[in-house]
Amino acid sequence: MKNKILVIEDDRAISELLCMNLEAAGYETVAAYDGEEAQRLLLWHEDADMAVVDIMLPGKDGFALMEDFRTTGLPVIYLTAKDDVASKVKGLKLGAEDYMVKPFEMLELLVRIEKVLERTGRARKVLTIRNIMVDVQSHQVLKDGISVNLKPMEYDLFVLLLQNKNIALGREELLKRVWGEDYLGECDTFAGGKKSAHSVGLLNNNQSVN
Repeated sequence: MKNKILVIEDDRAISELLCMNLEAAGYETVAAYDGEEAQRLLLWHEDADMAVVDIMLPGKDGFALMEDFRTTGLPVIYLTAKDDVASKVKGLKLGAEDYMVKPFEMLELLVRIEKVLERTGRARKVLTIRNIMVDVQSHQVLKDGISVNLKPMEYDLFVLLLQNKNIALGREELLKRVWGEDYLGECDTFAGGKKSAHSVGLLNNNQSVN
């Protein structure tokens, strides 16, 4: 199951950009364009995991909405053009997890969202490759809906390859990130090793990553 992000932003171009990039990063998004609509979203989407909120909204502004977010326990990142210190302090004191100023870098926002989800225990990440799904939170691997049992290092290797799709990872990089620094000097640890055969075999049968 994907993490659901509420995007509360009155500028539709920015809202569409946010939703597009969040969805490309593997999130589900729901958009609202004013304070009243945002309140309705909170009632309709009780399974939401966090909200990215502009402050200067028509109707009820982002600061005023914080009471609703606190009531539902929904983590908030303010994303706003209000760059004065007083506004930043107010937003954080009201209970926002983070505060970003426009213009912003999308990659930075994605990282901050990821960290907030992890910090609040809401991160739900699913990796897919054709008919295989990996739930990173539960460490569950499914192929055609059937559970696949992988040993810890097989699982770590498989997830590493999925997270770096279309990137060529060298042998030393794989050894360092899966087996650890102590294995770098051992030539036959990875090559032909039984621990990697199962996970690499899964990928060999499913070359195209979604």
